[in-house]
Amino acid sequence: MKLALVHDYLTQRGGAERVFELLCNRFPDADIFTSLYQPNRTIDLGDRPVNTTALQSVPGATKYFRLLAPFYYPAFRALDLQDYDLIISSTSAFAKAVRKRPDARHICFCHNVTRFLWDTKTYLRGYREYQTLYPFIRKVFDHMKRVDVEYAREPDLYIANSTTVEERIRRIYNQNAITINYPIDDRRFVFSDQKEDYFLVSSRLLSYKRIDIVIEAFNWLGWTLLITGDGPERKRLEAKALGNIRFLGHVSDEERSLLMAKARGMIVAALEDYGLVPIEANVSGTPVIAYGAGGVLDTQVPGLTGLFFSRQTPDSVQATLLEFNKYQWDYHAIRNHAIQNFTEPVFYQAIDRVIEQVMAERLQPATLM
Repeated sequence: MKLALVHDYLTQRGGAERVFELLCNRFPDADIFTSLYQPNRTIDLGDRPVNTTALQSVPGATKYFRLLAPFYYPAFRALDLQDYDLIISSTSAFAKAVRKRPDARHICFCHNVTRFLWDTKTYLRGYREYQTLYPFIRKVFDHMKRVDVEYAREPDLYIANSTTVEERIRRIYNQNAITINYPIDDRRFVFSDQKEDYFLVSSRLLSYKRIDIVIEAFNWLGWTLLITGDGPERKRLEAKALGNIRFLGHVSDEERSLLMAKARGMIVAALEDYGLVPIEANVSGTPVIAYGAGGVLDTQVPGLTGLFFSRQTPDSVQATLLEFNKYQWDYHAIRNHAIQNFTEPVFYQAIDRVIEQVMAERLQPATLM
């Protein structure tokens, strides 16, 4: 079986690229395709050749890759993948558009629907330098939405990272999907059942992460809160925090792992499509206090691995933390749940099973798994 792996662009290292790296490791003989490639800024592919599109030759393309949005679909359509029996695309936008021959199969790992098209205003909050362009690009985006839906028909099967994303694929693209939760590398984390007297937030300091409500809750409780990570909200958040709250900024992976393992609990206040931080905390033996929506509904079991708060308000966080204090947490059970459900071997087994079935015959997604 000849296999092609396709990713939107390899110009950064984020969650989507991490998943693509897992696919590349699982299939070392597969050919790799992407629109743009900047090896010093993305995942380590060793000496494996990476096939790119015509956009690679555009001056400044790898630096200003977001400005090329209207050109990615034709670039991916121009890729010649007719020799491949199976195409696995990894995408949050464009790679799903690649062509295949009629008897080939295309499995799409869809990290999200194309957010800048379908949730433009929310997306632009994280890229303020582009917000002023919105009146000019709105018509372009309206056209791109129609193209996005058209090319969303190309894959034979969608795999979402969470039931939240699966629902979006069904609603926006009108395509069936299954969910395979993405894994963590449990080897990067340490376990401890000896907890210290602090809670932890580990996050980029962005407005949608809602760290402000966590700070207000801990101001009221007076309990120790440590915050790792940095971002544009840091000064504003520091100004709100009392002396029981410490901002640690960027910490090493080793220090972050130890902080997770020793914390009484990890606080996650954002609405995330999936979110790896709660699983990272669990594999360290640490329970999670999270806003009960989005990806945590796939990864957390209330009363076993943590607790949910129902509203993104300080009062709701406070009440849940007080409830949290009443539990006798089984730290070994918390870790075991993460190991059994969200590690790389489990992920690879699920992928292998789906590929075997998809290549055997074109199945309805509801019959897979």
